[in-house]
Formats: sequence, structure tokens, C-alpha cells
Amino acid sequence: QVQLVESGGGLVQAGDSLRLSCAASGRTFSRYAMGWFRRAPGKEREFVAAISRSGDSTASAISVKGRFTISRDNAENTVYLQMNSLKPEDTAIYYCAAKLTATIPTMHFEYDYWGQGTQVTVSS
Repeated sequence: QVQLVESGGGLVQAGDSLRLSCAASGRTFSRYAMGWFRRAPGKEREFVAAISRSGDSTASAISVKGRFTISRDNAENTVYLQMNSLKPEDTAIYYCAAKLTATIPTMHFEYDYWGQGTQVTVSS
């Protein structure tokens, strides 16, 4: 069982940066691949980025490539999403998710555990 708590969301202007954090409970964090997803108003949940359990492999959506970076600190049981050059279309609730796997899942239905989400709002 893994419990996930996101933080770091807020209201920013276009071009600003934010770093989201997701703190995980439990002693086996390093066995879980981690992902970030987002849901904008009126839209489906979409994949943002994912990282392998060791942190040596990542995947990200085309829409955020070059702007967002996922990383993790297994000693701190935390995964991060560094978001730079934010755009109004990045406005959404951002969720972190965990999956006990050696792969890097990019589909939401592959993940077993979810946080409650943190709101990111980017004004133009």
C-alpha cells in the first residue's frame, strides 16, 4: 500500500516556473515507477511524465517535452515535477501515481495508487 500526497501547486503567470512534489509513504518507494498526470477542466486525464523506479529512465508527453522534468529522490520517498515556461494550457489538477513495476507506464489505467491532486493555474 502506498499513500501519495502532492504539493507545490499554485497560481502563476505564463512563463513562470513551479516545482511539484509528491511524497510517498512506505519503505518500498524505490520499487515503484512514478508518474504525473493532469486533468484540465472539461478534458480527459492526460499523461505528463513518468520515471523508472531507479530514476535512470524517464518518459514525457510531447506537449511538455523541453519544459517539464520529472525526477525522484528515493532516499526522501519523493518524486518531483519541475515545470518551466508554463503556459495557460498547462492549467489543470496535477496528480502523481505509483505502480509496482520495472517499466515506465504512461497510461493512467496502469497505475495502482493515486494522490489527491494539486491545482496549477497559469494566467496569461
